[in-house]
Amino acid sequence: MAIFSVYVVNKAGGLIYQLDSYAPRAEAEKTFSYPLDLLLKLHDERVLVAFGQRYSIRVGHAVLAINGMDVNGRYTADGKEVLEYLGNPANYPVSIRFGRPRLTSNEKLMLASMFHSLFAIGSQLSPEQGSSGIEMLETDTFKLHCYQTLTEMPIRCELFDQNLKLALEVAEKAGTFGPGS
Repeated sequence: MAIFSVYVVNKAGGLIYQLDSYAPRAEAEKTFSYPLDLLLKLHDERVLVAFGQRYSIRVGHAVLAINGMDVNGRYTADGKEVLEYLGNPANYPVSIRFGRPRLTSNEKLMLASMFHSLFAIGSQLSPEQGSSGIEMLETDTFKLHCYQTLTEMPIRCELFDQNLKLALEVAEKAGTFGPGS
């Protein structure tokens, strides 16, 4: 099991450090002819598949590249709107790469504060006095571990970054991430 991200949240629920330790892989790339047999929609400044799941392309996947050129949100690398570009029959055949969209900074902040809220609720609802709250949230595809820290201020230290990346590499090579992992 790999470590995808590290979030450090203070007692108030504010995100004070975040590190992504993975590169999202493209899920599928396919060459299409006109008309496109997928329904694409703009959502949160990203072009996402809304209907027409096929070829390992799933609903919710984002358009990552067109004809080998990266897409930035709703625009191609040369500044054209993706939906407008794909709506023009003159641009076909076209090769489109799809994949899971990366979280935006705002989404990372919301994720950290939501998890902190769940942690706090779990601490208060526990029948045991002095409960530590949520320690691990497990699904069929990932495990979310929660470790407490006394840190309050944002972490901006190159030495911290280097040591954390080294610890992640060691943990990945060892293949163990604590009990039950």
